[in-house]
Amino acid sequence: MLTTAALIMSVFLITSSFTTTVLIPAGEFAEGGSANGRALAYLAHLYLGDWFGTAYDLSTIAILWFAGASALAGLLNIVPRYLPRYGMAPDWTRANRPMVLVFTAIAFLITFVFDAEVEAQGGAYATGVLALILSAAVAVTLSAWTMRRLQAAAFFGFVTLIFGYATVANIIERPDGLVIALLFVLAIVVISLISRATRSTELRVTHISLDDCAGRFINEAGELYLIANEPHTRDAKEYVDKAREAWELHRLRTSEGLLFLEVTIPDASEFAGELRVTGEERHGFRILRMQSTTVANSIAALLLHLRDRTGKTPNVYFHWAAEGNPIGALLRYLVFGGGDVPPLTRRSSARPNPTRPAVPSSTWADRGLRSRLRGIRRG
Repeated sequence: MLTTAALIMSVFLITSSFTTTVLIPAGEFAEGGSANGRALAYLAHLYLGDWFGTAYDLSTIAILWFAGASALAGLLNIVPRYLPRYGMAPDWTRANRPMVLVFTAIAFLITFVFDAEVEAQGGAYATGVLALILSAAVAVTLSAWTMRRLQAAAFFGFVTLIFGYATVANIIERPDGLVIALLFVLAIVVISLISRATRSTELRVTHISLDDCAGRFINEAGELYLIANEPHTRDAKEYVDKAREAWELHRLRTSEGLLFLEVTIPDASEFAGELRVTGEERHGFRILRMQSTTVANSIAALLLHLRDRTGKTPNVYFHWAAEGNPIGALLRYLVFGGGDVPPLTRRSSARPNPTRPAVPSSTWADRGLRSRLRGIRRG
């Protein structure tokens, strides 16, 4: 079907280009000419009369309406899939009316900026279409290459080069489309940072599950003492040094059933996700591992879950960073999900939540944090 549509459109484009070039004087194509931006409409009025020409104009407008409606329907289907990554609440992404209003406002704004001139918008439109086709060509080339279809990959790669050249040439000649795209990218990034900053203390976890090993570690523990560890080599020395640090800073003994807590971030662009906790025994130490979109929020969510599950007060101990720029820590949190973890974890766990009470500050191993802070002041 796509091949048939492409062949039909190719025939229409070539035929219309040839016909308008032969039948319309060159001067009419110039700026201010009767055929400028409306070559086929010019021929319809000239050779078939005003009645047919008017009907052609109305049908062209209707076709553009339907094309815009189909494009809007596609955007309403595609865009909500990515909005949660930028920090928008999932419930908002299912609200179509505000999104329709936003797209409509953008369409009116672009029309106003370009003075509703077809020629003025031509460069931006061509850039958008070429970028879309170029992206599809690259995707098909990569797909054929992955499937080891070398001849098809070579052909699609050649087509990709052609569209790449056309896209670059169009951007150089008419950079309007690139400017608009960059403005959209800038707006998305700024709004994303603002949204993520204002929602930074939300738990951002849709569901928490523990495997059998992690559940056994929790059930066998007397008091819940969790030591947050940023995994590196994960050799014996790393865990021995961390256990020694827990003793020096917080007077925690390994005989007290310490549990190491490790969080890795596979994709920081996701705003929320499911938290799956797995247990592992390594070098004689018990470790709880989980993957999440952020470190601080996932730790806070796990602590609340353990409190509700066991009825015990969980205590978590951090290596409280004494150095670094707070602005840099904020940006690391917003972009990479890390940053200054201890205060963000405490803030996230203490955030008011109508479905569960907040964790009192006294449950947060205040003795250990005060000890660590005293060490920082001495330093």
